[in-house]
Amino acid sequence: MNSVVMRAIGTANPRRYATQQEFYDWLVTHFQLTPEEYDLYKRVLVDGPIQGRYFGIDNDEQGADLSPDALIERFSKYGTSTAVEAARDAMHAVGLEPRDIGGLVVNTCTGYLCPGLTSYVSEGLGLEPSTKIMDLMGMGCGGAIPNMECAAGLLARNLGKPVMSIAVEICSATMYMGANPDLVISNSIFGDGAAAVILDVPERSGPVQAKIVDFETGLYPRHREDLRYRTENGRLRNVLSKRVPLIGAKVAKETACRLLERHGLSAEQIDFWAVHPGGTLVLEQIGEKMGLTDEALRFSYEVFHEFGNMSSPSVLFVLKRLLRDAKPRPGQKGVLLSFGAGFSAYAALVEF
Repeated sequence: MNSVVMRAIGTANPRRYATQQEFYDWLVTHFQLTPEEYDLYKRVLVDGPIQGRYFGIDNDEQGADLSPDALIERFSKYGTSTAVEAARDAMHAVGLEPRDIGGLVVNTCTGYLCPGLTSYVSEGLGLEPSTKIMDLMGMGCGGAIPNMECAAGLLARNLGKPVMSIAVEICSATMYMGANPDLVISNSIFGDGAAAVILDVPERSGPVQAKIVDFETGLYPRHREDLRYRTENGRLRNVLSKRVPLIGAKVAKETACRLLERHGLSAEQIDFWAVHPGGTLVLEQIGEKMGLTDEALRFSYEVFHEFGNMSSPSVLFVLKRLLRDAKPRPGQKGVLLSFGAGFSAYAALVEF
């Protein structure tokens, strides 16, 4: 593939932050739960590994309105504002103005709008009318990596300007109450956030965080019913089977290994891993199958602990923290690895 570099990563979350204890207290006040639900919510929220999460709501009472119209309104408002904030964070880091952006790719799976979020985000940022835009829908937690591959394709058209790649999810707009354990788990671990990456060709001047060497995809529709959204009563309802950690680790390994083999590399030759923090069980399984230590996955565990699972932006939150704290040396290699609905898995090989 043609050379593509990452110039900056920006992240953002809605303003409302709640600890897991605060969310549990709110939940038991606003909803009628069975004894089994009480017990499972307590174990996952109060005794679990997540410290707290961000929510796209104006006030706590609004969060209890789970009607389809209210949920899509929240998705539209906070999907736009959070994506715009993340984009501005990235642009500010490298001194870019709206007129400097030639393309915009936005992925999401937590709400549907027509026109898509690119219409609202480009307006919020004040992008030029000639900006090339693409909306990617339904790719689940893995969506940020194919988003960047799509953005790299736009760069290959010689736009003459950088391209903005934004992953944004308002997972709280898909909250669905019910006694099924997968609903309890979903309501307890998913949070809201956005991440923006400015991609460019290396020939233009400016700071470089990493060079993207290659991408890889893995599609496994035979596992579709283990991880997906389906529509019930006019709302998105998450489907999250007990097999997700095992399947996720298996397909992630297969996808990553195909990418590495193509470049004559082994997992041991990768200096840094930015793995989607889908949960502690998922990370444990990926570590076991890929031969990665907890230290190698430290940044993924940290993001999950502090933010929960924000779906597609999560892997970029991990990469941003890795760049900030690990400070990779020039020439060191890294792998971005995520998986999502479908079942699907995505990987990117980068060189710092």
